[in-house]
Amino acid sequence: MQIGELSDRAGVSHRTIHYYERLGLVQPAEREGAGYRYYDETALRRLEKIAALKRLGLSLDEIAAVIDLYFEDASGIRGKVKVLEILEAQLTKANAQLHELATFKQDLENNIARMRTLITEAKRK
Repeated sequence: MQIGELSDRAGVSHRTIHYYERLGLVQPAEREGAGYRYYDETALRRLEKIAALKRLGLSLDEIAAVIDLYFEDASGIRGKVKVLEILEAQLTKANAQLHELATFKQDLENNIARMRTLITEAKRK
């Protein structure tokens, strides 16, 4: 199929497909002498897998690290294991950020209370 049909079936723009090609995420099955690209069902499945992985919150770099695993292993287990590792790392990072934010929030609340006390004391003098 040509890029227009692939674009319609996958629900992504031509520009997105070209961008994914430059990143190595999807490749045309063949090129015609005039430079036309032709894609097969594998390209469509790869675009669908990219969309699914993006919905999970993976970046394009992370997707690039796992997408081939889904197509090298028919069971998809290797890809799923790698995605699980990425998601667990993201959760660890998110928890650390939440802890930092909670600490920052507490510091803000303490500083606000301190400033209110200082203002109240200054008004009394």
